[in-house]
Amino acid sequence: MASDEVLASLGVGGAVAAAHALSLPADAYGNDPRLEAMWAMKAYNHAEVYFNLISSVDPKFLKLTKLDDEIYSSFRETFKDLDIKLLKTDDLKSNEAKERWRPFCNQFEGLVEDFNYGTLLRLDCGKDYTEENTLFATRAQFFAVEIARNREGCNDVVFKSKSVKPTS
Repeated sequence: MASDEVLASLGVGGAVAAAHALSLPADAYGNDPRLEAMWAMKAYNHAEVYFNLISSVDPKFLKLTKLDDEIYSSFRETFKDLDIKLLKTDDLKSNEAKERWRPFCNQFEGLVEDFNYGTLLRLDCGKDYTEENTLFATRAQFFAVEIARNREGCNDVVFKSKSVKPTS
């Protein structure tokens, strides 16, 4: 079932309740599978919107936050050699990587809305979101990597492949 259909099936009251539930602090919940499903849906919707955006607008011109310049500068200062075209899970999830990412992400607390919320990040920037090509990351990590991909021309392949019109 598509995410739009799932939201529609909730009705207005259900959608309002879901929005309220997603705004509460994490410690208000245990491991509620319904909440996990709502978060997964929210992350998927975000990924779908972002991919549609980079497919239809030249990524070099996108501004994802008010702090794109600061995020990009800090990211490239902290992660000079990170291959953003083809990320590996360990680039974000290994113990060593977590120690580098934590202070990077925390510097944006209070500056970037929902900086530590979970979102989906493509490993290979030339491909769409699929189970094999997706990693769960924080929003700060997503912004850092995707701003760099946009500025460095890595997402151009998505834009160009989607904007090429077949000839008749």
